[in-house]
Amino acid sequence: MGTADVEAVWRMESARIVAALTRFTGDFGLAEDAAQEAVAEALVSWPGAAPTNPAGWLMATARRRAIDAIRRRAALQERYALLAADPVIDQEIDSDRIDDDVLALMFVSCHPVLPREARVALTLRVVGGLSSEEIARAFLVPVPTVQARITRGKKAIAAAGVPFELPPADERRERLGGVLSVLYVIFTEGSTATSGDRLLRPDVAYEAIRLVRTLAALQPDEPEVHGLLALCELTAARFPARTEPDGTPILLEDQDRRLWDLSAIRRGLAALAKASQHGLGPYSLQAAIAATHASAPSVEATDWARIVRLYEALGRVAPSPVVELNRAVAVAMASGPAPALAVVDELIASNRLPGSHLVPTVRGELLTRLGRLPEARAELELAARLCANQRERSVLLGKAAALS
Repeated sequence: MGTADVEAVWRMESARIVAALTRFTGDFGLAEDAAQEAVAEALVSWPGAAPTNPAGWLMATARRRAIDAIRRRAALQERYALLAADPVIDQEIDSDRIDDDVLALMFVSCHPVLPREARVALTLRVVGGLSSEEIARAFLVPVPTVQARITRGKKAIAAAGVPFELPPADERRERLGGVLSVLYVIFTEGSTATSGDRLLRPDVAYEAIRLVRTLAALQPDEPEVHGLLALCELTAARFPARTEPDGTPILLEDQDRRLWDLSAIRRGLAALAKASQHGLGPYSLQAAIAATHASAPSVEATDWARIVRLYEALGRVAPSPVVELNRAVAVAMASGPAPALAVVDELIASNRLPGSHLVPTVRGELLTRLGRLPEARAELELAARLCANQRERSVLLGKAAALS
């Protein structure tokens, strides 16, 4: 059994192992450290003698590492005796507790005591099973930065005395938004990378989808969980058509819609149907917009008036300058560039998206359609200077050059 096999088992089982260890030790940081030590040992020993039950091997080894650590803590001898004698953790993970344990692990990793960066890193590490190196590559930050975020996050959880347990139902619903926002950030980074030389990071996006699916299975009665899942599936359905083989971005109007993933679209529509049974929240409304795109045979045949209405509804329940900017794009397609430009200019006047390349990008497109080419070129060049993603920047520069 090689390194890839070890990593595959770890990716599938890590959340359950860390969750079970946390429940039994009562120490989130200790559990995660012990699990990491177990997978490091597996990388050394499995190539020579692969176990018949890899998940059980990892669980037993992580348990021993946890016991060793607890042994060294004189004040926790009583807990050590309790843990060492427990028959369940010594063998298999308790299948009756898996769902609650993994769900509790998500809520701990996304606890509001942590800054957003730490929540993202911890979620990918302890729930997703990604290594520090993988997280660093995903977000284009140095490995020590990721390691520091994880370490600080675990210390913050310990210092705050965050218990490893499911929050009460009312508190869980309040904190669910924080969990969803972390998963949304992870998916968004995968679907349009904020920086670097790739437009898409599919591995990051698909990991986010896997985590949202897990959450949907654990919280089947929460509409917005299904709304986020629908949004992710419908957005990811377009991935095959969004770039050339060399990574060059393909704009929506130029995409070959035959390449869109129909299975992902069906899954997304099914998730949206579940979310819609109780009204549409912010993620469900975004999913409804994505569904409108997915059902249209072309840009021209898209129901842009419906998309405008959906953005207006989204602006009422979750107002933000990005929502307003996206509404302007839809207004331009439904009613022409002039009314859309008024929306964008209002955003600029109120300074609601300072330093973002998105505003001059949209403004440049609108000015181009209005025939104000020198102004459009200046806006697109400004957008290119502000854009940190190299692929997007090259597209913007190409558009600006075409107006010369």
